[in-house]
Amino acid sequence: MSQTAHDYRTRDWTGLGLTIDGHTAIVTLRNPPANTWTVHSLAALRDLVAALDGDRDIYALVITGEGEKFFSAGADLKQFASGDKAAAREAARRFGEAFEALSAFRGVSIAAINGYAMGGGLECALACDLRIAEAHAQLALPEATVGLLPCAGGTQNLTRLAGEGWAKRMILLGERIDAATALRIGVVEEVVERGEAKARALDWAAKAAKQSPTSVAACKRLVQTTRSQPAVAGLIAERELFVDLFDTADQKEGVAAFLEKRSPVWTNA
Repeated sequence: MSQTAHDYRTRDWTGLGLTIDGHTAIVTLRNPPANTWTVHSLAALRDLVAALDGDRDIYALVITGEGEKFFSAGADLKQFASGDKAAAREAARRFGEAFEALSAFRGVSIAAINGYAMGGGLECALACDLRIAEAHAQLALPEATVGLLPCAGGTQNLTRLAGEGWAKRMILLGERIDAATALRIGVVEEVVERGEAKARALDWAAKAAKQSPTSVAACKRLVQTTRSQPAVAGLIAERELFVDLFDTADQKEGVAAFLEKRSPVWTNA
């Protein structure tokens, strides 16, 4: 890949830190003291995910929060204090653009929830493919407590993962859940000890890197079509994408490596 295509790696991303570890991009939410979102950091996330999508060397994305207390406390409520509907509309649009881009990222996205994930912070994690929570983490969608509602996918993604009952408990009653409960109801896939979420997420990212990245992208698309399409449409798409993979270099390499009893070398092509 050309140096120009890698220029995003040295850019300053508002409210975000970026490091690259092999085929994994690590994005750290950085807006102390609670890693809150602003329209500028949301736009930065949207643009960064687009850049990562364009870098064929990146297979996985890990998102975590800076510090030991907060993954993200969500939106900075000061931006809504004036009651300006135009500002609210822009914020809602930015949240949608950022987290929908994150959900559509072609690789595997993993949220390493290292502390409080509240409101738009939890919605960011819900937009990822997988979630790992540290044992002390607290998760909530408390928007109705301040006269608002989750506008960044929370009502949709939480219901899909935890079911309508738990989604209503968290959204309508404002219930906060701990990591153990989040695991039990399917909001997170694993709970680890304090300080271990990022390392565990990188372990998962390394597992993803052993898979064909072109296959992963196709499989992710198929899994996510179950959210909006009937099963028959997904079954048809499944067969078509299976055949389409025979146009890729990764398919040829994967089969050849298996037959030659060696590890495959993926090119994401």
